[in-house]
Amino acid sequence: MKAFNHLVLFLLLFSFSNRGALAQASTDTTAQITGEVVPVTTEVVLEKLSEKASEAYRKQDFKESTRLYEELVAEGIEKERISAEIYYNLGNAYFRDNQLAKAILNYERALLLDPGDGDIRHNLRFARNRTEDRIDTAGNLIFATWFNAVRNMFSSNRWAVIGIVLFILFLFCLAVFLFVRFLWARKTAFYSGIVLFLLVIVTNIFAFSQKNERIERDSAIVMVGAAIVNASPDLNSNELFQLHEGTKVKIRNSDRNWYEIEIANGSVGWIADENVEII
Repeated sequence: MKAFNHLVLFLLLFSFSNRGALAQASTDTTAQITGEVVPVTTEVVLEKLSEKASEAYRKQDFKESTRLYEELVAEGIEKERISAEIYYNLGNAYFRDNQLAKAILNYERALLLDPGDGDIRHNLRFARNRTEDRIDTAGNLIFATWFNAVRNMFSSNRWAVIGIVLFILFLFCLAVFLFVRFLWARKTAFYSGIVLFLLVIVTNIFAFSQKNERIERDSAIVMVGAAIVNASPDLNSNELFQLHEGTKVKIRNSDRNWYEIEIANGSVGWIADENVEII
């Protein structure tokens, strides 16, 4: 019996010693791994770039700030983490560096992602006032003006969320109309449901319209001091007019290295693609 007890005690001690050794080995291995490999997430990389770019901007080193923000834009596009704020900050840096066309280009890109942002609209208007071209805008239909004004209050994602909320409320009204016996409640739910259903359609139209505008990218900014607009996609064709740095144009067609453009007053012509950059 004593021999058996000694054997059990020996086995228990051996087991505990092995567990301690294994735990120590595990701890040592973990310490070694964590000491050599530090995982760096996309958010950390983007945040560090953003901090460096902001710091350069505060120190009025605008060239370095624009370089870092451009790098941040490239990283954001690659990782699908681009935002209106990045383009807005890049536009501010370019404006302070007296690169008007690039400032307007990035303000326009920021506005495309967040059309309801008042700061972006204000800075874009301020930058446009520095451009040389003063082009009268062709008259638009009142309905089109109203549609664009309301649509641009929010981004496409915001309109989509509003549409989902309205659709849930519509389903609630439908449930009240079908299952509640009170006449006044059914009438209220019926008319409210009609209004909500129409609003769901409108919000979805706004969301899809903005999304299509962001996907099509049919506008551009003149990036050179002066660009000649020709009657046809040929350098030897008649010169129609000139456009200057920062002017926004709408692209209607393309032919090799030429774009057929339309400006705000409705005039149409062809411009070399090297003179403009797509928003």
